[in-house]
Amino acid sequence: MASIDSASIADLWDRVFGTQPAPAEWLVVVTAVVALAAVAPRPLWRLSRNAITIAHEGGHGLIALVTGRRLDGIRLHSDTSGLTVSRGRPTGPGMILTAAAGYTAPPLLGLGGAWLLSAHHITLLLWLATALLLAMLVMIRNAYGALTVIVTGAAFLLISWLTEPDVQAAFAYTAV
Repeated sequence: MASIDSASIADLWDRVFGTQPAPAEWLVVVTAVVALAAVAPRPLWRLSRNAITIAHEGGHGLIALVTGRRLDGIRLHSDTSGLTVSRGRPTGPGMILTAAAGYTAPPLLGLGGAWLLSAHHITLLLWLATALLLAMLVMIRNAYGALTVIVTGAAFLLISWLTEPDVQAAFAYTAV
């Protein structure tokens, strides 16, 4: 029985940390068009910018914790605004970094995601996003925020677990 568990763990490890085949060039181009279509028309942008708000508020929260501030909670609102509340010194590097982190987090997450995609670690990207969303969920303090993070995390997890590499790649390239 132990060998079955070891084999299962080894398979999971390889699935998450191994590389996946590079997607076809046409798939990358199509995902770029889909990503543009998700942000260009105003009605779709109002929905898709929730992802930016999650990254923005998550950046504030993560850096607040890293710099020694106490994170009291994160709220995400249906108008795509958000609020991250932390306590600590009202001045100094911790406060400055926490304030700046919201604006730098989305592009840095995109850069990290692009690096993982270029290294063919598509499933790892999806699982890391899921882990970050799960960690953020613990600090969410409103129903809309919880729903948004749960739905987003579920999408990343289900795509990574239930779909073929091409579907995972299409989702990951669109998300990044």
